[in-house]
Amino acid sequence: MDFDFNLVLVPLTLGLGIIWLLDKFSLKQRKTRGRGKESLLIRWAYDFFPVLAVVLIVRSFLIEPFNIPSSSMVPTLYTGDFIAVNKYAYGVRLPLTYNKVLDTGKPEHGDVMVFRYPENPSIYYIKRVIGLPGDTVSYDQGQIAINNVPVETKAINFDANAELTSQLYGAGPVAPGQVFTEQEAIQMGQEEEDHSQYFQENQGKHDHLVRYLNGMNSSQYAPFLQQESPEVVSSAGTQWRITVPEGQYFVMGDNRDRSADGRFWGFVPDDNLAGKAVYIWMHKPPGLKLPSFARNGSID
Repeated sequence: MDFDFNLVLVPLTLGLGIIWLLDKFSLKQRKTRGRGKESLLIRWAYDFFPVLAVVLIVRSFLIEPFNIPSSSMVPTLYTGDFIAVNKYAYGVRLPLTYNKVLDTGKPEHGDVMVFRYPENPSIYYIKRVIGLPGDTVSYDQGQIAINNVPVETKAINFDANAELTSQLYGAGPVAPGQVFTEQEAIQMGQEEEDHSQYFQENQGKHDHLVRYLNGMNSSQYAPFLQQESPEVVSSAGTQWRITVPEGQYFVMGDNRDRSADGRFWGFVPDDNLAGKAVYIWMHKPPGLKLPSFARNGSID
């Protein structure tokens, strides 16, 4: 989710809106010449401005579609999922400036949240809310706790969909000098799934699955945790503890050992919030394959 469509939609809508208003109250080409005889810009303003204005209002203040580009939220969301995001869940904000003009709610524990990446606000990320402002989040040997209260967690048997597993890695460059063919990417995903373990977590109103990889703990490579919790260096990432500042949030991906999340780069400021992911409305496999609607449903 690395492109903000509003960068095109807002200027185009404003430009056509100004032309529409000028003709309505000053130029009056359509009234004097009739439809089809006015200039091309005037015609575009009348034909496209009302449609673009509705699209802008809906996308900016109500519901905005997003496409999932990575596997960081597996098994909740897979690469190729198309989701709907509630834009007013965490406050009504102006497009482009992102100023909050109406406070309509705040994130809760376990929400799947879309936000502008703090280190590059032009990119949108999606992760799960773990820590709210003022919370102390700790991790000890696989157990997450919020304010010293362990998050309800239990291991489960989960049979991942083979087709979705084959999409865990994408074909193409994966590292300098290393390129996966389509078959190599499928094989890598299948081999990784053989070493995965799933847990049911309960956070607030949300019951959801999380995925860990046996024998791996990505937290040991997380520079932010090492900065905030020096003990993480000596414990290979199996123990850490942080306190969330006021006005900020701590987030993690559900694919815990394959997610570049708050453990690596820090907290999400309230100003960066974009909305709450609420529904999967389509899945599109890579390549020339037709979209599927089998995954349609609400996001927990």
